[in-house]
Amino acid sequence: MKKIAGNPYLKIENDHIFLDNVSGEEIFNHYDTPILVFLENRIRENVTSFKEVFQRIFENFECFYSFKANYLPEICKIIQSEDVGAEVISLLELKLALKLGFSPNRVIVGGPYLPKDLIEKCVQNSVKEIIVYNLNDIAKINQIAKNLNKTQNICIRVISKKFNTRLGIDFNERNLQELKKEYQTYKNIKITTILSHYSTQMNNIEHFKTNVQSLVQNIRNLKNIGIEIENINLGGGFPEAVIMKKERLIQVVSSIKKIIDDSNLKYKKIYFEPGRYFVGDSGFFIAEIIKTTENRWIFLNLGNNICPKFARNTLRFYNLSKINQAHKFKTSIAGIIPTDQDVLAKNYYFTENLDEGDYVLITNVGAYSLTFSNRFPYSLPIILLLKDRSIKPIFDPSSDMDFSLH
Repeated sequence: MKKIAGNPYLKIENDHIFLDNVSGEEIFNHYDTPILVFLENRIRENVTSFKEVFQRIFENFECFYSFKANYLPEICKIIQSEDVGAEVISLLELKLALKLGFSPNRVIVGGPYLPKDLIEKCVQNSVKEIIVYNLNDIAKINQIAKNLNKTQNICIRVISKKFNTRLGIDFNERNLQELKKEYQTYKNIKITTILSHYSTQMNNIEHFKTNVQSLVQNIRNLKNIGIEIENINLGGGFPEAVIMKKERLIQVVSSIKKIIDDSNLKYKKIYFEPGRYFVGDSGFFIAEIIKTTENRWIFLNLGNNICPKFARNTLRFYNLSKINQAHKFKTSIAGIIPTDQDVLAKNYYFTENLDEGDYVLITNVGAYSLTFSNRFPYSLPIILLLKDRSIKPIFDPSSDMDFSLH
């Protein structure tokens, strides 16, 4: 069998494509397109590979899955069963993580917006850490923890050195002195961790190096005002596993370890928050060509409504109906939103023959496609979970409530 998109779970035999061990025909002959498919075995393989590499290089490593990459309950349950913690940003995600059995001491929570009900739920359940992007949130957490007679661990997200970033705290002299003064009065919180997240789809060692350097400088700044940091969190930002193969991941992680060692950075635990790496290349859309034009534009029955550019996925397109034909003819691919902006790809190498009714496979859509989708006036597609030869519908728009609104 021949692999496509570099994914060992996408195979061609004769004129047939198989997703894991399920033929494409078995899927699109039984379900109306568009269809969203996830491969359980690929998710588990990605999680296992990631953990093996990091545990080999960092003895004190902890892993937290970023729910915002894909918060489908069935997907999160798979990852939870692989002994991975959860990183969530909202009350809905926190409730889901606790419902699915994630232990509170394996859950870190935070983002630029920390409403009172989210903080209360965190403190009541004694989550591992609350991540703050704003110094004012520390006082809010301390007061709520005091009211509940609890002590809450805090992680501070600092602004990374990425150009023009605005997420996190900038520890200039004024902010440092303000924190030093206020922290002495806080009796119900403890600052234990510092977080710097540089970017997404990082495949450049220099980006990781810059991120570590940012942490080192900020840890020194905090130490100068009497705050000792125990743990470091380098966030996520890894590309799809099909893009960053295991050999490359080992190279990247080894480089991170060397950068940290060379910086003489001391810490108890090091955290990473993968999302895209776990689920990105486990997800696929099966769509249908609904229109072709003479100048080689094709229109699919999905678009940026559920396959958004904002997700920054490494999309690959294949003509399932003509899978063995050469994909070397420039073709532009558009969606169903009635605007000229709904373009999925321009001058993409595709088959020479283009026919309405052809099935199209879109790979690497497992991360952020759903969380960043806007739906427009369309419903969600049916969602299937495949494992070996089994097909399990995990969302059916004809009968299930939209999970993002539930």
